[in-house]
Amino acid sequence: MQVLGLKKSPFFFIFSMVMISLLSFKANDEKTIIVSKDGKGNFTTIQQAIDAVEEGKSIRTKIIIKPGTYREKVTVSAAKSPIILIGEKAENTILVYGDHASKQSAEGKNIGTTGSSTLFIFSDNFSAKNITFQNDAGPVGQAVAVLTTGDKIAFENCRFLGFQDTLYTKGTQDDPDKSKTSRNYFKNCYIEGTTDYIFGAGTAVFEDCTIYSKKNASYVTAASTPEGAEFGYVFINCNLTGDASANSVYLGRPWRPFAKTVYINCAIDSTIKKEGWHNWSKLDAEKTTFYAEYNLKGAGADPSKRVSWSHQLTKDQAKKYSAKNILKGKDNWNFT
Repeated sequence: MQVLGLKKSPFFFIFSMVMISLLSFKANDEKTIIVSKDGKGNFTTIQQAIDAVEEGKSIRTKIIIKPGTYREKVTVSAAKSPIILIGEKAENTILVYGDHASKQSAEGKNIGTTGSSTLFIFSDNFSAKNITFQNDAGPVGQAVAVLTTGDKIAFENCRFLGFQDTLYTKGTQDDPDKSKTSRNYFKNCYIEGTTDYIFGAGTAVFEDCTIYSKKNASYVTAASTPEGAEFGYVFINCNLTGDASANSVYLGRPWRPFAKTVYINCAIDSTIKKEGWHNWSKLDAEKTTFYAEYNLKGAGADPSKRVSWSHQLTKDQAKKYSAKNILKGKDNWNFT
């Protein structure tokens, strides 16, 4: 019996060490911060929680945001480690601010479209669930709710509220290093606005989202896709609706000449103009943009009325427009 005991002993020692290591890894694999306006969490503001996240680490920080309306401008700097913001539900967990492009800075200059954002995401590996992001400046011109320049950005069950320029996937718009990527994924989200309310250079997939054109709306998208990029904006199984007048809203117009926007298997109501697309009074853009549709349904989806320089994809051509193929990249990003 003593001999058998000696044989078991090393095994149990090794097994114990492995289990301790696994448990230790799991405990250190993710950090949690709680934000609550009533002072019962770690912090009372979202920015305080973001500031507490370490820089340059691979460990993800989970920031749980308790219900409430958080009126603040929030910046996630480029050096921040992976972050996920989680609210209880979008309807009662709200980040809001009211800046707009023509607002004066302390130096007496307009803060501009970029400066107007409520939330700035400059980091990579950022995600959010069950939160409303809002700019409540009203119909006063450009007023951004969320701006992204980082890579591997994902939102699920979130709302983006505003008027003009609600969601700015800026990407590498002004970055001299065009080799950088800026991939964005939106799942089951609600996005509303009036003019160019989804715009920028980043690659973005919108899947199972509601795209809502508010009263007096004019353009859904204004992509500025970089030359040579395979994908710009892709809407998959989305519902385009709103309270704008019938036949008054374009699917998109090109902010920059190589804009790419594609709608796949979407429902398009009567708010969308029959011609579908606008060239922003840039005739040359008709040759360089790529605007396309596949298998759209609804009152605003008649392909026979579209501008001649847009495209109706075949079934085979549409196959490449899956979220996985668009977003996987060289690192095989798992965005779900």
